[in-house]
Amino acid sequence: MWGRFRRAGGKVADALRTEPRAEGENRPHNLFEAAAAYVTASAENDPERADEAAGWVSPEALSFGVNELACRAVIALARERGRSPEAVARELLGLPGA
Repeated sequence: MWGRFRRAGGKVADALRTEPRAEGENRPHNLFEAAAAYVTASAENDPERADEAAGWVSPEALSFGVNELACRAVIALARERGRSPEAVARELLGLPGA
């Protein structure tokens, strides 16, 4: 399941990237890159990488990016499973059906 989130986050970040990032390039990260890296690091239980990604953008921007990634992931999983986004979200969180 987390593999899907990582792939979705990577696709979102790649889609929003306007120029390829060269090795060692010091270009600022956008909020979706930060969110994808932060969520991936959190899912892989890597607090150092999560902290690094959290430092790329403001806390508000990171929160927005993580929220957007969560919404897109739930919608993608709902479509894939043929279920409602609410049912998928509740299932992911281990909540009983509504």
